[in-house]
Amino acid sequence: MELWVLFGSFAALLLIGTPVAFCLGAASFFTVLYLGLPPVVVFQRLNSGISVFSLMAIPFFIYAGDLMVRGDIARRLIALAAALVGHMKGGLGQVNITASIMFGGISGSAAADASAIGGLMVPQMKKRGYDVDYAVNITVVSSIIALMIPPSHNMIIYSIASGGRLSIADLFTAGIIPGLVLALSLMVVAWWVARKRGYPTEPFPGLKMLGVVLVSATPGLILIAIMFGGVRSGIFTASESANIAVVYAIAVTAIVYRSLPWSEFVAATIGAVRTTSMVLLVIGCAACFGWLLAYLRVPAQLVDLLQSVSSNPLVILLLMNVILLILGTFMDMSPLIVITTPIFLPVATAFGVDPVHFGVILILNLGIGLCTPPVGAVLFVGCAVGRISIWQAMRTIWPFYGAAFFTLMLVTYVPALSLWLPSLFR
Repeated sequence: MELWVLFGSFAALLLIGTPVAFCLGAASFFTVLYLGLPPVVVFQRLNSGISVFSLMAIPFFIYAGDLMVRGDIARRLIALAAALVGHMKGGLGQVNITASIMFGGISGSAAADASAIGGLMVPQMKKRGYDVDYAVNITVVSSIIALMIPPSHNMIIYSIASGGRLSIADLFTAGIIPGLVLALSLMVVAWWVARKRGYPTEPFPGLKMLGVVLVSATPGLILIAIMFGGVRSGIFTASESANIAVVYAIAVTAIVYRSLPWSEFVAATIGAVRTTSMVLLVIGCAACFGWLLAYLRVPAQLVDLLQSVSSNPLVILLLMNVILLILGTFMDMSPLIVITTPIFLPVATAFGVDPVHFGVILILNLGIGLCTPPVGAVLFVGCAVGRISIWQAMRTIWPFYGAAFFTLMLVTYVPALSLWLPSLFR
């Protein structure tokens, strides 16, 4: 009955449009009252959920990404991507995907990627004769790449949700190859759709111009090396890396490029504070919800249930992927990571799946959920940027979904894609 109270109240509040954080907190509160536990437990668990030092990295990575967007870094990275791949079939579509790889290595946020890259690329693609649905679909699905490559905020949340036992450096490293595989899959689909629709290519600017744009974008690329290299080498922690990223971003945008006016600096600061407060509230309430799931022995019951269905790890992974894909269509990513990790990670490890490998599966799976209705936050951002309806985008987004699902299955059943690169640093 306790589970009915927990999930029933959560579903009811979600259906009437209550924000996810309040759904999680209220459902936890009702369940604690039903169990006869002291109500203060809810606030204790919420506080303990956000009183984790590693979480300090998230607000500063968000801040650094916002500074880079407002300080003209995104435009320079797009110029570099255009020089590198614009001459391929479906030129600006390929540029969009390549720019997501570069900018994702700075922002670590799918929504930031879709907003920054989409805001610059979608209008250009429309002017060059690309259909707006094609531009939006590429922008939306390629934004998932930002979740896979360092510095992914969600990898940090997964590390904390797993009990803090997993190395953030290993998780950062594990997502690189899957992120590049996803990018390659999307580029193939973008090429195929562009060829089918007869989209133009961009002229190759020449090696001289390529060198010019490379020099212009180098400070932004150096930031990627600093954040990943510092964490991976152990010179500094993820939280220290995030602080260094902010200082570096301010130095580059305000001093080197001189493209960050005071008004934009203030706006970036206020925006980072606002975003951080929302993220931490969701994480805290989700931590309380997840604690109740553990208290009610939901993970153990799920292990028993799945073992009764099959003892084949391949089947179990498929079932977990299906469940996570469904959940991802109804909830945002951060709370789902905090809630589902304590449930599914014990199941995965019970069937011999490496926790780092499972983390990559989880992040990619829930990232796809950000691009699917009815609660696809990144899908909404992309459609807002392109000024089209969700339905217009959904009619033609299926080939790009196919590339994302193909990558998910490849990552799920080929563990070496996630584990090989981290193993080189051990």
